[in-house]
Parts: sequence; C-alpha cells; structure tokens
Amino acid sequence: MLTFRSHAWRTAALAATVAVPLLAGTWVGWSFAAAPAANEVTIDDSAFRPAEITVPRGTKVTWVNKDYDPHTVVDSTDAKLFKSPALDTDESFSFTFNEAGTFKYFCTIHPRMQGTVVVQ
Repeated sequence: MLTFRSHAWRTAALAATVAVPLLAGTWVGWSFAAAPAANEVTIDDSAFRPAEITVPRGTKVTWVNKDYDPHTVVDSTDAKLFKSPALDTDESFSFTFNEAGTFKYFCTIHPRMQGTVVVQ
C-alpha cells in the first residue's frame, strides 16, 4: 500500500535526480553550453559572436570555434599583430590586447566573417 508520505518522498527523490544533473550542466553524457565569458568570442554559424567586443587594455580575448567548419582569426590591418591557425571545432585562439585602439579582424577562409575588438 502506497501512503502519501512515501509517495511524496519518491516524488521529491525523482525531482532531485533530474534537477541536480541539469543544474550541474550535464545529463548522461550531454552537456549544456555555459554563457561565454566577457572576453570570449564564439565562432558559430560562420559568424563571430559578438561581432564587436569592448575590453580594457591588458585583456586576453579568446575566440572559440563552435562551428563545424574551420576558421581563422586575423588582424585586418597587420596580420603580424595576431593571426590564428585554422581552428577546428572546439579549438581556441587567444590574444592579449595591451594597446588601446580599434582592432578589426576577419577569417581568411571566409573573408565575409568580420569582427572588431575595441580596447579602452
């Protein structure tokens, strides 16, 4: 015979079994993407997101490729300033911006992909 108390306890246990892994961000091998860091640019669907980021001097900006295609991150005016290799899915590239200014960049594989880092 099922009593109210045991039914309530089982319901609470089942809810915790489902809720705890979801809150932790994993569920049987699945993972849920966390929000990108303030100094992170995600590459997805052949676009840099956000397309423009503003950071203080001395900040390391990281680009993470979440797309299925390879992409690069190259300074538009001086490829010697920063230039990533081709980044495959889940690979990243970082650059520390020590000088103030506006830095435009693009993907050499897909030149229509463009972004901007504003350093204050």
